[in-house]
Amino acid sequence: MRAYVINRFGGPEVFEPAELPRPEPGPGQVLIRVAASSVNPVDCKIRRGDVPVGPEFPAVLHADVAGVVEAVGAGVTAFRPGAEVYGCAGGLKGRPGALAEYMLADAELLAPKPKSLSLEEAAVLPLVAITAWEAMIEKGRVQADDFVLVHGGTGGVGHMAVQLARWGGARVAATASEAAKREQAQQLGAECVIDYRQETVSQYVERCTGGRGFDLVFDTVGQPALDQSIEAAALKGRVVTIAGRSTLDIKPAFQKSLSLHTVFMLINMLHDYDKAAHGNILREIAGLVDSGRVRPLIHEQRFGFSEVAQAHALLESGRAMGKISLVADWG
Repeated sequence: MRAYVINRFGGPEVFEPAELPRPEPGPGQVLIRVAASSVNPVDCKIRRGDVPVGPEFPAVLHADVAGVVEAVGAGVTAFRPGAEVYGCAGGLKGRPGALAEYMLADAELLAPKPKSLSLEEAAVLPLVAITAWEAMIEKGRVQADDFVLVHGGTGGVGHMAVQLARWGGARVAATASEAAKREQAQQLGAECVIDYRQETVSQYVERCTGGRGFDLVFDTVGQPALDQSIEAAALKGRVVTIAGRSTLDIKPAFQKSLSLHTVFMLINMLHDYDKAAHGNILREIAGLVDSGRVRPLIHEQRFGFSEVAQAHALLESGRAMGKISLVADWG
């Protein structure tokens, strides 16, 4: 099968075409004919060698996948050949990713794609939707009438978090760096938008919550946003972060009696831990999408697999709004 691989760590230019053996599904596995994927920050970190969780060289990257089931292994009853599925299911140690004609995936990690989305649209959702769900629903326990702040409200994870918070009945604020992004955050459900370069934390806490502070703050950025999250939180509030590279003085959090949570959604794949939980979350997300409660925000410029280097460069530039999609273009 055809694929795009990396044989060394480095910049976007390290991707190269390759011919690899087509895999066969083992027990509990599904073979997917890949239609689309998307670019996540962790894909770039693995490509650069920043995190030691990638596949062995020649490495097929990218965690997100959407496609059509080609074959199923022994014991798989949830899917049949021809089913359209989506999931976050590879691009890690022992799990080659989606930048190939075919991808093996554990059936538990997959779900039927939302009926109202194309395969390309569905492919942008899995990693960010699962991350946002774990942060807002499981760890953050978002509740009706909460004041919620999402840092990076139009980013990949952030745009899903804004919508899940609104679905949960919360009043949502979101930070964004540009006017167009703040307008988009409002369209996603944020009633208070924040230009963090122009307002101090105390100023936007006063404007958005009347000085009360936010019951739940979600940091998708890392420092200094994590420190600002603690400052913006209400007494006995909750702070959730997905930024793994931070140093933190917890005294300000202690003085407010905050609860601090971290989310690293790749844990389930890396450690074969409760993989079915991710498939179940994606089923919930599909229902929310098909009922109009949640929608993917996709960057306007689209890419084929042959343009994966350009797609990575765009994500690393910080200019993208929402998710960057990649479509299989083998010809």
